[in-house]
Amino acid sequence: MASNLQNLDSLGGFSVDNTTIVNETFDIKNVNTLQVKNSFFADSYTEHYIMRGLNTSILEINDTGGQIFLPDNTINFIESTIVGVNDSGGGNLVQKLESAISVNSAGTLAEMSTMTTIIKDTVPQGQTWTINPFVGGSSNSFSYTTSRAGTTISIKWIAYTRVVSIQWT
Repeated sequence: MASNLQNLDSLGGFSVDNTTIVNETFDIKNVNTLQVKNSFFADSYTEHYIMRGLNTSILEINDTGGQIFLPDNTINFIESTIVGVNDSGGGNLVQKLESAISVNSAGTLAEMSTMTTIIKDTVPQGQTWTINPFVGGSSNSFSYTTSRAGTTISIKWIAYTRVVSIQWT
């Protein structure tokens, strides 16, 4: 039996449960994670995330300890800009980390390389703030570890992360 397909049409945009996803000017809004794929290369994609943490922690993509999922048998190019700022606003650290992370068939991650670019470093004297890729957690999970030393003042961390994942085995 033949059927007529209709175009999706929504005056003023598209929403899910009254939350706008695409507005009337075709802007994508209120999405948790954005995944972009090329229809010619089904074995690869890119996703964008916002991650957060406090003090010495593992950055999370949500409030339940979530980390970025990396599929088995992939090579992943991960680029993040991470900002740490203390409560007074008088100290901050901004770094860009570019990593190549492989994942084997068992879901074990391995850091192949990481390049760190320091954009701004006004960490108060006597304190040490660090950011490193975190590959030693549960299977298929990636994040960053942050740490602070020499202070009890709270440090908030936020990261904007882009992952390009490609099947490679």
